[in-house]
Amino acid sequence: MKALSPVLAIIAAFVLVLADLAFVLFGKRKHTPNTAPYRDTASIVIPNWNGRELLQEFLPSVIAAAGANEVIVVDNASSDGSVAFLQENFPGVRLVALEKNLGFGGGSNAGFRAARNEIVVLLNNDMRVEPDFLAPLLEPFADPLVFSVSCQIFFADPARRREETGLTQTWWERGSLRAGHRADPAIDIPFPCAYSGGGSSAFDREKFLQLGGFDHLLRPFYYEDTDLGHMAWKRGWKVLYQPRSIVHHVHRGTIGKAYSTRSIESVLKKNRILFAWKNIHDWKMLFPHFALRFSLVAFRQLPEAIKARWHARSLAVVSDAEAFRRQRGAWFRDCFSARDEPVSEKLRVLFLAPYPIEPPTHGGAVLMKATLHSLAPLAEIHLIGFVEKPEQAAEQAPLAQLCGSAQFLLRDIVPAKNPSTTVPHAIREFSGSEFAWAIDRTVYLRQIDLVQIDYTVLGNYAARYRHIPCILFEHDIFFQSLGRRIRAGRLSYAALIEYLRMLRYELHLLKRVARVQVCSTANANDLLSYAPQLRGRIDSNLRSAIEISNYRFVGGPRIPKTMLFIGSFRHTPNVDALTWFADRVLPRVLAAEPEARLVVIGSDPPENLSHLQERHGIELLGFVADIREALERYAVFVCPILSGSGVRVKLLEAFASGIPAVSTTLGAEGLTSSSSEICELADTPDDFAAAILRLFADTPYWGELAARARRKVLRDHDATVAAGRLEAVYRNEVLAWRMVKRDGGSNGNRPDVESGRSAAIHTY
Repeated sequence: MKALSPVLAIIAAFVLVLADLAFVLFGKRKHTPNTAPYRDTASIVIPNWNGRELLQEFLPSVIAAAGANEVIVVDNASSDGSVAFLQENFPGVRLVALEKNLGFGGGSNAGFRAARNEIVVLLNNDMRVEPDFLAPLLEPFADPLVFSVSCQIFFADPARRREETGLTQTWWERGSLRAGHRADPAIDIPFPCAYSGGGSSAFDREKFLQLGGFDHLLRPFYYEDTDLGHMAWKRGWKVLYQPRSIVHHVHRGTIGKAYSTRSIESVLKKNRILFAWKNIHDWKMLFPHFALRFSLVAFRQLPEAIKARWHARSLAVVSDAEAFRRQRGAWFRDCFSARDEPVSEKLRVLFLAPYPIEPPTHGGAVLMKATLHSLAPLAEIHLIGFVEKPEQAAEQAPLAQLCGSAQFLLRDIVPAKNPSTTVPHAIREFSGSEFAWAIDRTVYLRQIDLVQIDYTVLGNYAARYRHIPCILFEHDIFFQSLGRRIRAGRLSYAALIEYLRMLRYELHLLKRVARVQVCSTANANDLLSYAPQLRGRIDSNLRSAIEISNYRFVGGPRIPKTMLFIGSFRHTPNVDALTWFADRVLPRVLAAEPEARLVVIGSDPPENLSHLQERHGIELLGFVADIREALERYAVFVCPILSGSGVRVKLLEAFASGIPAVSTTLGAEGLTSSSSEICELADTPDDFAAAILRLFADTPYWGELAARARRKVLRDHDATVAAGRLEAVYRNEVLAWRMVKRDGGSNGNRPDVESGRSAAIHTY
């Protein structure tokens, strides 16, 4: 069998290709108008096979909850006396007694055909229902696009892990369908899900029969409901989860009694393959499927699968990729509601952060915190971020009071080496299904208008929504920062590979987002040189801003002959900068001023810098809770940055505090290119040391320099002023994306901003 598998896979693929070509030439679409079913009544259908004891135990709860609604038991030729038991003990229950066992799917189909009402509730025979489960289950059917609604499922044994909840998910991964259930107590309203479980859900009877009901192809069990859910999504309908409709599953089903574990696994494998042959019509998705383990049993059903594929194609309205996307909360909102909503007085903005914001231990956190504080009065902000340690989550509590909601997830550590992928390690580090789920849930529940993504490393969460713009803030141009470090002498094979990966990834990412925020005009021009199609979609005056009012301008006196270095040492350019300064510049300063002292402040100092503590003239303070005191005390601020990109926030803070600064030209990039304008610029050890000594000696000069620097940040980098501009750009962008009607295809048409014809404000 193993030897034949590749041959059989090729044959199956060839036959499916021929079937698809035939459908293109001769196939016809079968679509009828969508109407909402009458939802004041329902038929409850319970398939049964040798489940007399289960009926005796659980049917009374169903009858009590049903009220005047009809209850139908479909008996699959039971041999345990189920029929006689029902007739004797439950005469009010309609009985459909089949002459032979048609399996779960066949028995359920018979119940749907027998039902008198337009909504059918399908229940397992081992399901106990809450007395009020029915009314909320029927509510969503007021929408004519709703195909089915699933209950929230609890297990009778509360100690058992809830691997079945009713909140289903499916996704396509490496040529195969993946499926699962998710438990999320935050979901308290109807929410999109992948499929409605066959034993705990309500269905629009007419739509169910249009799709053909549970497919006999998937006999004897499993994947029938998953198949129907995918077909419904492709038909353009909705499948929902209703958390207020609660049922309890005892899990005493009959499958495990009648089939061995090996047989069940064989059926699962076979039906997973048949699902793909029937439902996946996008060959980019389907082609990898044929490299997986094959099933001879599935191959024997190939003629049936071709017939089912033809039927599924005749009903499909949207692509496979689109069908999988619409199951997710954010995509569902984008597709079905965002475009038609009026733009609210206060925009609802989802802010994504890759790092803890409180306390702000690095420049990026300072910028993020400043934006949140300044934007909060103007917009309703919802925050999702990563933390690396559980205790860091508690430190973010002040943000929860500032925002409409705030949640921080623990980030998993991803191995650095993976030569088989083109995805940069920096991107893989921040990839996670839980973070993606939090986004989907928040966009849906909070009715998000716009997604603000901070840092390139979260770029994989920039979805191609059609009516919800995603805006990316490039704190630094990542590939540029890597390239500069390589040119600065930090060349290694791993660094070069990461640079090439990031160059490819980042340029592709920038084309996907609605707008790109950068720290300076220089950054904007750099990006345009690589991607001129971004013209008109770059903002350089919105995010490189701090809360100036939080910094006290101190023109003096200051501690004589002191130098201050600030930087998070998790950022490699800061490590390189301090090493260069300590080895090359500081000895020259000490030669002229033996009493001079360098004070170093920064979180997470690496071991290879610990030796500096023993060096004359150096004091390592490590992390301090508030750097403003240091900015007010010491005489000269040094910024000896040799690589990196973006604007150095430490310089903005220094300028706001009145401490005169000496920087490399690269360190002051985006702020000034002229020495003595707002700071001293020096790129050689001799020049850097000379500039420091000049500031030590010339008090009037450094006072004038500091005053000009303060005026510069007040004019160009005040977060309170920038927040008003930012909100205006947000609002214009949301309006532009709402006004453009886009199709329902898998790619999604971008608004005019993609071609540089945005109606939104921009500077670059």
